[in-house]
Amino acid sequence: MPPSADAMPAPGADSAAADDVRMISSKELRAHASPDDLWISISGDVYDVTPWLPHHPGGDLPLITLAGQDATDAFAAYHPPSARPLLRRFFVGRLSDYTVSPASADYRRLLAQLSSAGLFERVGPTPKVQLIIMATLFLAALYLVLACAAASAHLLAGGLFGFIWIQSGWMGHDSGHHRITGNPLLNRVVQVLSGNCLTGLSIAWWKCNHNTHHIACNSLDHDPDLQHMPLFAVSPKLFGNIWSYFYRRTLAFDAASKFLISYQHWTFYPVMCVARINLLAQSALFVLTEKRVPQRFLEIAGVATFWAWYPLLVSCLPNWWERVAFVLLSFTICGIQHVQFCLNHFSSEVYVGPPKGNDWFEKQTAGTLDILCSPWMDWFHGGLQFQIEHHLFPRLPRCHLRKVAPYVRDLCKKHGLSYSAASFWDANVLTWKTLRAAALQARNATSGAAPKNLVWEAVNTHG
Repeated sequence: MPPSADAMPAPGADSAAADDVRMISSKELRAHASPDDLWISISGDVYDVTPWLPHHPGGDLPLITLAGQDATDAFAAYHPPSARPLLRRFFVGRLSDYTVSPASADYRRLLAQLSSAGLFERVGPTPKVQLIIMATLFLAALYLVLACAAASAHLLAGGLFGFIWIQSGWMGHDSGHHRITGNPLLNRVVQVLSGNCLTGLSIAWWKCNHNTHHIACNSLDHDPDLQHMPLFAVSPKLFGNIWSYFYRRTLAFDAASKFLISYQHWTFYPVMCVARINLLAQSALFVLTEKRVPQRFLEIAGVATFWAWYPLLVSCLPNWWERVAFVLLSFTICGIQHVQFCLNHFSSEVYVGPPKGNDWFEKQTAGTLDILCSPWMDWFHGGLQFQIEHHLFPRLPRCHLRKVAPYVRDLCKKHGLSYSAASFWDANVLTWKTLRAAALQARNATSGAAPKNLVWEAVNTHG
C-alpha cells in the first residue's frame, strides 16, 4: 500500500535521473547489516551509513539495531525534516520491492500533520516553570540544612532533594528528546546543570541508554531497560543466558540470579528505593570508560560537580544518623520515578531479537503502557503517562501528548492493535503480577553455572 504524498519525506534520489538510480532488493539490503557494512532504507531510498556510524549524535547502537532494514518510521520519529537532506551523501540506490504497511502509512500521515501544525517546535511554558520550581526548592533545601538545627528540617530537606531529582529527571528526559529552549547552546547548558551537576547522572550516558530503549522497545536482548539481571527478570525467556547487545555481555542466569529473581516481587519496591545508586555507578563508568563520549570533559566535569557539592552538603549535618537518613530519604523519594519507569514497560509484550523497521507502530504500541490520570496530575508523571504517544512521537513536547492521544487510540482501533492504559494503582498491580509470575517460573528453572560470588554479581548488575 503506497503512502500518500503528505505522509512521506521527499525521496533522496531526486538529484539523479530515474534511469540512473541503482535498484536494490530487500534481500540485498539485509546482506549489509554489520557495523563495518551498514545499509538502511528510508522512504525506499537505500543509504550506506557505515562512515556515519561513529558520528551519529544518537549513538551507533540505534543504527546497528536497524541495520539492513527499512528505518523510515524510526528516522521520521527521531529527526526533523531538516535532517533529510543530510542523507544524500550516503545514497546508494532505491528499493525495488519497497512497500508500506497500512499502519505505517497512517502513522506517517499523522506525523506529517503534527509537524505541519508546528507542535514539535512549541514547547510551552513547562520548562521555564520547572526550572523556577527546581531552583526554589533547591534553595529551600539548602536553607533547611545550613540554617536550621532541627532534625525534622534536615529530613524535610532530604525529601525535597528527592523531589528535585524527579523533576530534574523529567527535565533531562525532555531536553534529551527535543530542544526545550530556542538556543542549542542554552539547551545543552540546561542539560548539564539539571542532569550531571544536580543529579550526578550523565546526559550522554542517558541518551545512549534511552535511544537504544526507544528503538528496540521491549526486546529482551536489545533493550537495556529490561536487562536488570541478576535482580529482576520480566520474562522466563531471560533464563536462557541471552546476550545483551547493549552491555555486550551475557545476562547470566546462575544460582545467584535464580535466588534473587525467585523473590523479585517482594524485593522490587525496596530495591527501587536505592536504585539511584546503580544509575550513579553506571553513569560514572560510562563517562570514564566508554570509547566515544560526546564532550567527555564536560560530562565528567558535570558529574564531578555533583560528587563535590552533595557529599559536602551531607557532611554539614550534625551527626551520622541524620546523614544516613538524609541520603536514604532523598533516594527513596526519587525511587518513585524509578517505579514509574518500570510501570510503562514491565507488564507489556516482550520479544527476543532486533526490532523490524517496518513494524514500528505495532512494536511501540505493543511494548508500552499508558497511565490514566487527570490533567492536574500530569506534573507527577512528567509526560510518561502518555508513554505510547511519547514512543511514537519522541520529539513531541509533553504539553501536546494529551491532545494527540485520541488520534493514536483511533489508529490502534482502526488497525486492530492494542492500546494499553491503566491507572497508577492498576499499573503497579500489573507490574507486580508480571514479576511474581516470572519469579515462580524462576524457582523451577534450571540455572547455569554458579556465580563467582555475590560481590561480583552486585558490581556487574546492569539496567
